[in-house]
Amino acid sequence: MISAEKILPPKRFVLPKSAQLIIGAVVLLIILPLLLRNVAWLETFPESWNFHLREPIDAFQQWLIPNRSRHPAFTYFFNPLSDAVDWFMIGIENMLLWLPWPVVIVVIGAIALRTTGLRMALFSIAGMFLIGLFGLWDAGMQTLVLTGVSILISVLLGIPLGIWAARSERVEGIIRPILDTMQTMPAFVYLIPIVLFFGVARVPGVIATVIYALPPMVRLTSSGIRQVDPAAVEAALMFGSTPRQLLTKVQIPLAVKAIVAGLNQTIMMAFSMVVIAALVGSGGLGQKVLVALQRLKVGEGFEAGIAIVILAIILDRISQGSTERAATHTSQFRLLPDSWHRYSWATNFENRLNAQLERGANLSKRIAKRIPKRGRLLTFMADHPYLVGSLCLTLLVLLISLPFFNDFPASWRLEFRKPVDSLVIWMRDNLYQIGNTPFGTGPLSDFVVIYALKPLRGFMETWLPWPVLIVAIGAGIAATTNRRLAIGAMLGFVAIGFLSMWTENIITLAQVIVAVVLTLLLAIPLGIWSSRSDRVASGIRPILDLLQTIPAFVFLIPVIILFNVGEVPGIIASVLYALPPGVRLVNLGLRSVSPASVEAAKMFGSTPRQTLTKVQLPLALPTIIIGVNQVIMMVLAMVIVASLVGGGGLGLETLRGIARNEPGRGLEAGIAIVILAMILDRYSQALAAKSTRKR
Repeated sequence: MISAEKILPPKRFVLPKSAQLIIGAVVLLIILPLLLRNVAWLETFPESWNFHLREPIDAFQQWLIPNRSRHPAFTYFFNPLSDAVDWFMIGIENMLLWLPWPVVIVVIGAIALRTTGLRMALFSIAGMFLIGLFGLWDAGMQTLVLTGVSILISVLLGIPLGIWAARSERVEGIIRPILDTMQTMPAFVYLIPIVLFFGVARVPGVIATVIYALPPMVRLTSSGIRQVDPAAVEAALMFGSTPRQLLTKVQIPLAVKAIVAGLNQTIMMAFSMVVIAALVGSGGLGQKVLVALQRLKVGEGFEAGIAIVILAIILDRISQGSTERAATHTSQFRLLPDSWHRYSWATNFENRLNAQLERGANLSKRIAKRIPKRGRLLTFMADHPYLVGSLCLTLLVLLISLPFFNDFPASWRLEFRKPVDSLVIWMRDNLYQIGNTPFGTGPLSDFVVIYALKPLRGFMETWLPWPVLIVAIGAGIAATTNRRLAIGAMLGFVAIGFLSMWTENIITLAQVIVAVVLTLLLAIPLGIWSSRSDRVASGIRPILDLLQTIPAFVFLIPVIILFNVGEVPGIIASVLYALPPGVRLVNLGLRSVSPASVEAAKMFGSTPRQTLTKVQLPLALPTIIIGVNQVIMMVLAMVIVASLVGGGGLGLETLRGIARNEPGRGLEAGIAIVILAMILDRYSQALAAKSTRKR
């Protein structure tokens, strides 16, 4: 009889996957660098492999400058387009500056009252008045014109493109990579070709703002139309609707929330470009921030930043409120906030007010019937009492204030900058080194440089030969996501080397890694804390709103004073800029965990720590990874801003290309930033998708 041992093949010993990964990491990161230590051409990416992309671009600029005035492309397209946009903006700006400031405040307050209610109307009036008290009324009007025209152009282009992309998969496939490039390429890079074709002043700022703010308008319009219920579309087609009727009567009304979400994103992104647009002479509040940054005037920069935040919030809330009011299909006048309607006196007050307005409208209609020649005008006045009343009030304020209040009084000043400057000086003198202790902004800066930036950069640039680094990155991506993404990432890093930006890329990558790690070390605990307490969440919400809406340049001014010039101020500013989405998405992910799962864990005796680490965090991991993705992208968005204070890397190369009139150099660095951003973005998105599938 044959035994079972002779029939079955002997078992082979297989290393666990974790052991294989450890051995592979040791070979790649330790053994191979030791073996390739003396190979000279592996120390840095060979300069002879450079694509030399900058030379033809610089040559094109040299040809363009003398031919700008006589070439048909400029005489028949670029120059007329620039003149038309500039004429339109100058006209609106002159009108706003001619109008007395009380009229502008009344109009904005009336619009906010009609669309969002009393609370937002009071905020709008107080905010506009505060801008005047800061001495920034004229600059605020210039910024309002710049962003308003940019938003208008983005909407006029974005909605048709979004509709086209929603109706055609081919168009969607063509537009998507273009939108990715527009959203990931630093805005500074836009300025290089824009200035070549349009010169300097307002128009280049508008075009750069449109390029940066257009993608969310297109994406969310397309997404909203695609997500319309197919049953509603089928019903419309069954009743004989034409494609145009289907679009205007069914799809756009049902997708209006997504379209308005895109509009809100466009508004916020347009205001985030105010300072960058000022680099090419657009003026306004952005110019005030730049001057304050150059002179290290914290108070002046903070005032201009607050003014930008106020304008952004007003436009954002008005756009949201107008859509919500249209969606409710109510014609009643709403004076008080919705939350006040839980009180009977508030409901009774508004009901009586609306009853009186309706009585007046009916009286106007009866009078209109008896006056045939003027019946149409009186009927319109009766149907739109709020509009007519607002126009009458505006006309009255105009007549009263025109002789006296054309310009905001120079004697009305709120000296907010002085206490801010005093606070920053105190922080500089007392927080750089707290006594004889190893604590303070100075020791923190030294710690980040000595124990984080230098070791990481030395490991990637000096210890690892560049081919080993590329293979190690590809192996890590393949082990955690998929091989296709790993191959794409490796090719992307090789392309950065071909652009002669390898060393600068390593500097930027090290800064991004350190900034992302520091941001997550703050965001995850704060997100967990806010998810467990509504009081904490409501307490840190205004701080996060301020960090997310204030221009990133404003962060640099106090950070420079506290940390001196170098890489650390840029990293700290990046952390402040990227913190809000990290905290919000960690909070959202934990609050979205099913209560049944939490209750089940508690029934089995889990402690609060076990419930958090074993149940809530694993189930919230997809949302948290999306937050990590947002943190990475916002840190990358600060790369060039950080280079203004000594950050170096790819951002500095872009700035040098602009400052030295070398567009080829700037575009090479910009393309390298785009490649790095797309690699990190696709990798974090793949991690989120993988964690969602596991969940």
